Amino acid sequence: MKMSIYNLLKARFLIDDDAIKNWRFIVFLIVLAIIMIANTQQYEQKVFKIAELTSEVKELRSEFVDRRSELMKLRMESTVSKKMEERQIFPSTVPPVKIKVKKEEEKSFLKKLWQ
Repeated sequence: MKMSIYNLLKARFLIDDDAIKNWRFIVFLIVLAIIMIANTQQYEQKVFKIAELTSEVKELRSEFVDRRSELMKLRMESTVSKKMEERQIFPSTVPPVKIKVKKEEEKSFLKKLWQ
């Protein structure tokens, strides 16, 4: 037992006759560790990118809400009439009248057009 610990500390398993098997296993472990480190690095980069994009989406969403409320204010009749008054265009005092066309008049009108 004492001798095996002593051999392990001296790294005799790396220089013995069957050390090639041990070196293959050590190289395999190193390659596996490098792959795991690279995978973790890529994962962290993606997490940071997702966090960045999430904050950008929140920012754009709030900007959209602001712009939509501005648009609603600009589309209001009172805002439009104030803008038009600056150009000397005033709202009509006469209410609009709906024009109704009866079907008989429409038919006679179409007949006159085709004649």
